[in-house]
Amino acid sequence: MSPDAVQTSVLRKTYLRILLPLFIASVLAFLDRVNVSYAALTMNADLGFDAKVYGLAAGIFFAGYVLFEVPGAILAERWSPSRWIARILFSWGAVSMLLGLVQNEWQFYFLRFMLGVCEASFYPVIYASVIPRWFVAENRARAISITLSSLLVSAIVGAPLAGWMVGLQPFGLKGWQSLFLLEGGVTVLYGFAILLWLRDDPAKAGWLSAEEKRYLIDALRAEKAATRQQQPATLRQALAQPAVLRLCLIYFLWITGFWGFSFWMPTVIKNASGWSPLAIGLASAVPMLAALAAMLWLGHSSSRRAEKRWHVALPLLLAAAGFLIGALSDNVAVALLSVTVVVIGVYSPMGVWWSIPTTFLTGTLAAGAIGLINSVGNVGGFIGPYALGLIEAATGSHTLAYFWLSGSLLLSALLVLGLKPQAQTADNSSQAAASGGR
Repeated sequence: MSPDAVQTSVLRKTYLRILLPLFIASVLAFLDRVNVSYAALTMNADLGFDAKVYGLAAGIFFAGYVLFEVPGAILAERWSPSRWIARILFSWGAVSMLLGLVQNEWQFYFLRFMLGVCEASFYPVIYASVIPRWFVAENRARAISITLSSLLVSAIVGAPLAGWMVGLQPFGLKGWQSLFLLEGGVTVLYGFAILLWLRDDPAKAGWLSAEEKRYLIDALRAEKAATRQQQPATLRQALAQPAVLRLCLIYFLWITGFWGFSFWMPTVIKNASGWSPLAIGLASAVPMLAALAAMLWLGHSSSRRAEKRWHVALPLLLAAAGFLIGALSDNVAVALLSVTVVVIGVYSPMGVWWSIPTTFLTGTLAAGAIGLINSVGNVGGFIGPYALGLIEAATGSHTLAYFWLSGSLLLSALLVLGLKPQAQTADNSSQAAASGGR
């Protein structure tokens, strides 16, 4: 085959054999993480939880997540990324099922914390250990965007499904109980599928021909050698780099707005509309469809243009504007417009964003740095939902919280624009490496 034909064949096969299993796992991860937002539509009343209890439980997930993020990412890189992902699926699926048996707030807090512990390092392993072993830098933004579009697909499919399930009471269970039990059970079963489906590197892929293996291994090896010449010598030095610390701050501000909004979105729509859980789930799917299209377009555009900063910053500015729209009125039409704008802004640049660290770090250093960035960012995942609950409980309105979240996203966008354009250099280097590998 010609070099172009080999490259096309490799990409087609890796999309099917690598991105598809990661995509499905990510769908389940997001469903198990946010199903509590739909369970809360009836669970809070059944168990007597107020806004402060729910906000703390929603946020405490990230306390467990942050503590084990970096160690998990490093261990997966040194051991086996595919087996580590399977371990994560087994454990978080089991804990999610246990959430269906919660009877008081302390059980709720503990299991949400343990869910974070079990899921810790899932996405950093994908960004730093799996995708860089299969895709050169010029293709990573697109590959990560495709994988992370699963977040939106899970919301599009999962929101109406969760809204419908919350209205059911099978076998004497409450609807929110069946939601936790079924989604957790499916996740455990999928852990076995990952063990059979996912491979750690091209050398172990029986579905690649000898020529395809040689092309991909040579391209990745050349790119890795070029990146290693520029990166720090130790993990400590990598984590102390100004660029890594800046990425930590950006992601913290971003995720404060992201999860502050995501966990409360169904409740915001309910308060504005008075709709049923099923109607809320269907309404939530509409902005997710728009964000899905935007995410895929941004990933393609970033890879084609070899540009990352503006592809991340502009959507974040859009999300900041969306929060201001939501603060203006409690009218249902305004609320839905705000939700749509915010969802597009906070979700769509994720794929491009997570391709940035691997432009200047590889291997264990990339795994540790991405784990740190995700850990620090997800501290915002605790602060956002909890603070929004406290503010709403104190003021009886979400207006003040929306102004705060808007400012957080605005600052995040400005910091992104201040990053050095390293991504373009790395993407150009990867193109040269791929040519050399042919």
